[in-house]
Amino acid sequence: MRLAGKRAFITAAGQGIGRAAAETMAREGAHVVATDLIGELLEGLEVAQTFALDALDKAALVAAVQDAAPDILVNCTGVVHAGTILEATDDEFDFAMNLNVRAHFHAIQAVVPGMLERGGGSIVNIASVCSNLRGLPNRFIYGTSKAATIGLTKQVAADYITQGIRCNCIAPGTVDSPSLHQRLHDTGNYEEAMKQFVARQPMGRLGEAQEIADLVVYLACDESRYMTGQCVAIDGGMTL
Repeated sequence: MRLAGKRAFITAAGQGIGRAAAETMAREGAHVVATDLIGELLEGLEVAQTFALDALDKAALVAAVQDAAPDILVNCTGVVHAGTILEATDDEFDFAMNLNVRAHFHAIQAVVPGMLERGGGSIVNIASVCSNLRGLPNRFIYGTSKAATIGLTKQVAADYITQGIRCNCIAPGTVDSPSLHQRLHDTGNYEEAMKQFVARQPMGRLGEAQEIADLVVYLACDESRYMTGQCVAIDGGMTL
């Protein structure tokens, strides 16, 4: 098992990529502490510990991370706002930057001292191809925040590259998840929206949460020990 003896902490683990990542890390031998804003979503998750956590509550997030003392931190929190810059509001922009970026910042700031004491660790952030990798229509706020996530990743990697701490991020394409299906329903024409989202991937299909989770494990384990500061696109060819 590639993560045997490792402790992992993950946010937004109730569904989708976060849940698949938590389950996969546990199967690979990690002691996984899985959190989510909605505690009920964590039911049935077979990991060492689960509890509800609001990642926007800095004090609660910092305390939880420090208490878990993880060797692996996986930041999965995120929200997707639709619309162009002309439709964006300050409240929506602030919320996305807080959840998609600031929560990652706080979690990393909390985990780094312990990782330094233990001689290293691996941090994995979930970004998106909708970022500085590629602009997508009607995703102004989301793409801006995810570009910031990639920048955050590279800065942390640069600061601790000689001290055993690696920081990488993953840029998924369109992934089949409960949140995606909700966004499709919100368009008012689920079937047409699904066709459009599938068509964005040259492979002609959506990604699976498990496919992203497998990459999380790779970036968390020692097999990727020569990698840091990287943004790995796993997107069915969207960024070709």
